[in-house]
Amino acid sequence: MAMPETWRPEHKLFPHQVGFTCPPFDFDAAPSDFLRIAPPSVGVHGWMLHAPEYAHGLDQRRTRFGMLEDFCHVCARNGVDVAAQVGSNWVHASGLGVAGIRDHCARLADRYGVAFHMAGYAMVEALRALGVEKVALNAAYHWPEWWQGTAGFLREAGFDVLWAGNFVDQGWFADQDAVNAQRWVFDGDLALKSFQYVADRAPAAEAILINGMCNFRGLDGQPQRPLHLTPMLEEALGMPVLGHDTALYWRVFKTLGIAPVGRHGRLLERLGG
Repeated sequence: MAMPETWRPEHKLFPHQVGFTCPPFDFDAAPSDFLRIAPPSVGVHGWMLHAPEYAHGLDQRRTRFGMLEDFCHVCARNGVDVAAQVGSNWVHASGLGVAGIRDHCARLADRYGVAFHMAGYAMVEALRALGVEKVALNAAYHWPEWWQGTAGFLREAGFDVLWAGNFVDQGWFADQDAVNAQRWVFDGDLALKSFQYVADRAPAAEAILINGMCNFRGLDGQPQRPLHLTPMLEEALGMPVLGHDTALYWRVFKTLGIAPVGRHGRLLERLGG
């Protein structure tokens, strides 16, 4: 005997079901963070990509790009409404370009019947929704090949990237090895200091972005993503602050047709609720 191939609404555990995936060897906070701000109607599932020899190379992401289709297939078979890809580098590592990524996401959605959103392209969609044209990029822990790819992707999408640089460029660490040794978790006070540094370098910017899924320690020492810090940073800088995490969550909520609970910055507050 076989289980049915399709899900009827009465069979779903939650009215709104979301799947997240992340690069190999990352215990990703996206499922927890998203669920924390979602209404009770939302259920979340995470799927780690399995690539035992993975070493965070952009070339490895390109050759494993097909794993994202596997992810969409798995999500569709399990009654997921929206499949969300965490990590900003996959869009530019793919070599497809901005239009190619848009079309790729649409093709997977049509093929499997589940909306598919990528963090790197969600940032483009979020900036367009805000009407922003001039941006500066806090590249955080990303090494040059990574953040330069992100800056190039944004420029191809039509944005004016006034300044971009990582924590080494900003002078907080001596070299990239020192940044990597932090395993992408940094002292809490670096968040505001680094954003203020970027804002000072690009006074004409209409929004400040932060690459990837950087973590800063909160008052209790637990790492926090830009999602948690956005209201504080926006108040301090007087402009929108967008992380790839908040952009992705915004796109998922928008597709579901619901809003998050609480206040989490200008972008997410556009959804109401």
